[in-house]
Amino acid sequence: MCGRFTLTDPPRAISERFLVDALEPFPPRYNIAPTQPVLVLRADEHRRGEKGVVRRIGHLARWGLIPSWTKDPSAIPLLFNARSETAHERNSFKAAFRHRRCLVPASGFYEWRRDGGRRGTPFFVRPTEPGPIAFAGLCETYLAPDGSEIDTATILTTAANADLRDIHERMPIVIAPGEAERWLDCRDCEPRDVADLLSPAPEGFFEPVPVSDRVNTVANMGPEVQERADQPGNEPPPAQGSLF
Repeated sequence: MCGRFTLTDPPRAISERFLVDALEPFPPRYNIAPTQPVLVLRADEHRRGEKGVVRRIGHLARWGLIPSWTKDPSAIPLLFNARSETAHERNSFKAAFRHRRCLVPASGFYEWRRDGGRRGTPFFVRPTEPGPIAFAGLCETYLAPDGSEIDTATILTTAANADLRDIHERMPIVIAPGEAERWLDCRDCEPRDVADLLSPAPEGFFEPVPVSDRVNTVANMGPEVQERADQPGNEPPPAQGSLF
């Protein structure tokens, strides 16, 4: 699964890697949690770049998809992840999978290794190569009873690769920049046409780094949540208000 992630790469780096137009400046975010706004990228069929490549637009969405048919969002689970193996057939996700695929830019994510059946050591899972990455995501716009519209999103997951399997059985799907156009092309590419993209990242793509349990607390939003847990003098303070 992916219950926390980070986006610390600057907007310019994201724009250049994923062909995004006009990203507004934003500060680095070290501890993004469900229900918070996240940046999502979608295809803009009306704008094309070099060699006919479709440009992308970025906007904010609530992390936690709300299906359009939902009458009471409080009555459904918080859908911040979707299993890629079944998302194309589940009522909550299948319309978004066919018509509203997106990218969720990230600089890495957090995962917890269970110790004795309990959530234990947190790890910051970061790319071994510099630069932003993008998770496979789905978008949905929910029309609230008061008439307001809420853009929402979820991150697709798959079975963990060998590098991460000892920490958790699932991991978010990464869409390479060269495959972004196909993933975002909901006009010509049906779910079966992008099924091959729903696979774990290759071994060596990520490096898991043990970090302190500061990341457990949503209020801890600074770079200290990524400090190695095994560094001398890095004993964390008692966590308060933990999400877990």
